Amino acid sequence: MATDEEPELVEDAPGLAADPAVGEQPAETETSEPLPGVPESGSDGTSVPPISQGSRDRTTEQTESIPDGERAGEPASDGGVPVADDGCSDGQCTCGSAGRAVADGAGAEAVGETPTNVTEDGELRDLEFTEPEEGVSQPLPGEGRDDAERPDERVGVPEGVDLDTPTYSIRSEMNDIETPDEKTWFMELDEAVIDDGRCIQCGTCVAACPSDSIGIGDDGLPELVKMCTGCSLCWDFCPRGGMRYERQWVITGGEDNVKGAGDPITEFSARVEEDWREGSQDGGVVTGVLAHLLDAGEIDGALIATESDEDPWKAEGFIATSVEELVENTGTIYNQTMALGHLDFSKWEDKFEKDWEDISLALVGTPCEIEGIRALQDFDWEYGSQEEGVRAIEYTIALMCTKNFNYKSLIGEELQEKRDIDIDEVGKMDVLHGKLMVDDRAGNRILEEDIENFHDAALKGCNECADFTGFCADLTVGSVGSSDEYSSVIVRTEQGLKAWNLTKADLDYHDLEDKSAVGKLQGWDKKKAFESLERPFDPDAPRFIDYEDHAENYGTVLNPHDADH
Repeated sequence: MATDEEPELVEDAPGLAADPAVGEQPAETETSEPLPGVPESGSDGTSVPPISQGSRDRTTEQTESIPDGERAGEPASDGGVPVADDGCSDGQCTCGSAGRAVADGAGAEAVGETPTNVTEDGELRDLEFTEPEEGVSQPLPGEGRDDAERPDERVGVPEGVDLDTPTYSIRSEMNDIETPDEKTWFMELDEAVIDDGRCIQCGTCVAACPSDSIGIGDDGLPELVKMCTGCSLCWDFCPRGGMRYERQWVITGGEDNVKGAGDPITEFSARVEEDWREGSQDGGVVTGVLAHLLDAGEIDGALIATESDEDPWKAEGFIATSVEELVENTGTIYNQTMALGHLDFSKWEDKFEKDWEDISLALVGTPCEIEGIRALQDFDWEYGSQEEGVRAIEYTIALMCTKNFNYKSLIGEELQEKRDIDIDEVGKMDVLHGKLMVDDRAGNRILEEDIENFHDAALKGCNECADFTGFCADLTVGSVGSSDEYSSVIVRTEQGLKAWNLTKADLDYHDLEDKSAVGKLQGWDKKKAFESLERPFDPDAPRFIDYEDHAENYGTVLNPHDADH
């Protein structure tokens, strides 16, 4: 009960006043027994130290209520409160010795004791540590947890309380700020393309991001590695998202680019004559062109595909800066590398002696990758750590492509599991005449099967592509339209013609053998794309597609950042 009387100060305890929240401090108890662990007043010339608020002294009434036989060191009688030898009642400390429960050292000294890990002479005792368990949570002392319990299991959760991590929708619950209409976030690209299985792994979104917020995940797909700023560039430049790729054909190559196989400058069937061609794809023209560009000083390197050291027949992005590296990596690997995601020169700084802004590169890629780099180069803003790499691309070579494959699906499931092929013994793979052909290291054919049988291993987004011949490239190279051991070469731009003229003296070449074969496959590819595209195919429409328009055609969730994504 509150009182109007002036609260008394406890004698010999300067600075400790009565707690106004509980009224007066109790009067001193008349007892000859000292408090355990507390020095007597004046015994060493000091006063009794203040008692902490957390271990307040008993009131006179509480002290007198304990029978004499139940004081420290004596057993409790029936109905009494047992008191331990150190003066602490069961479950409640009343003597101030609770300081021993804190960390060994200061807490122990405060109650006149020697720290438990220090000898009387002040030397540190041997310490014992409990090694933490691996794979499970470390049990607390006395917990005795069942080994079968999950380490992430929540215990003691109050009924009706949900401790699951909230979804992104909590953002709209916490404030009334609406997302600006002009912003499109990576989350929307993720919802509409990546999570929908339509990503073609070209890496354009990684190269486009000015804040370096997008990286490449362990699954080979784009992933957010730090906060998205909502700049919209990843969406705008995605060939399966915001970029209308057929409009990019017109911007790059003109109106004739949307008809048939386009309007190339010239076309050849060609092959290199060096000995290393035996290990190359078809006529080895791509490697031959790159080697001549390097020798002529036209480029400092080429962004190509190399085979992974860990996973056979898995492609990885690589910048080759010598003819030896080009020859070592000749051939085709039928899965994507996220090529444009490897244009950060800091990853390759040991490759170049020049300043980054002075480097020139060639890019070898699928038609969608060439569409991406062409669109990026059409705009002057900076692309974060990929900026110098984007600007360095001066020559582009597209590989004829109807579809590409998911590595694990093609190699792991279709070839190894279903067809029992030892992938370590595979020397070459090719897609020709509608067949997937696999040869062993000795050159023996071990598989020849309709490519349609591998449809489930193909990237879903490839079905929407109508660009078999790489309309935006300087050169297009493939096998369709030429006999065995020759490559079909389509020269599309003046830059491509320059590269051809540097190379042709060392090539065995003649006019393209079967132009109609290229046109027919281009027409078939376009027909398949029209069946798969959920949006209109319109080369005259604006280059960029609003997310809302895409969502209307594809049924994608609007504003996933405001929903439970």
